[in-house]
Amino acid sequence: MFDKKEFARLLELAKGDRSINEYAKECGVSSAHISRLLRCLLDTPPNPETIKKIASKAKNGVTYEDLMKAAGHILNGTQAPEPSRPWQPTLTEKDKKDIAKELEKLLNDLEHSEGLAFFNGEPLDEETKEHIKNALKLGLEIAKIKNKQKYTPRKYRKS
Repeated sequence: MFDKKEFARLLELAKGDRSINEYAKECGVSSAHISRLLRCLLDTPPNPETIKKIASKAKNGVTYEDLMKAAGHILNGTQAPEPSRPWQPTLTEKDKKDIAKELEKLLNDLEHSEGLAFFNGEPLDEETKEHIKNALKLGLEIAKIKNKQKYTPRKYRKS
């Protein structure tokens, strides 16, 4: 569990006699973020990557492990699992059916226009056709997921 007060205490120690702006610039974290952490205004801990940046320029013996424990990322000596994003686009059954239909349509168009009959002047064998089909399917799946990511609900978007 994130201990805001302990994290703020450790962060103040890590900052040492530097200003928030100096420390932020040295470690590559925004001064506003450090300020919010120092004032205990955030209810969620910084991610391990941010903590690594903070710890890299820490003074007064403050370690990455100390900050990770206060953040709640290390529990009883073991690292807590990384929380998953609350909303991540995945393919629904409807999406999978749509992709299968689109793939079938693409393959039919290619076969009827003899697009799958030859490659570099050579006739295609069944194994190569299967590879092409798998590549097209993967491309359609990635495109569908990327399209869904464009429409991430505002409250789940990264700042």
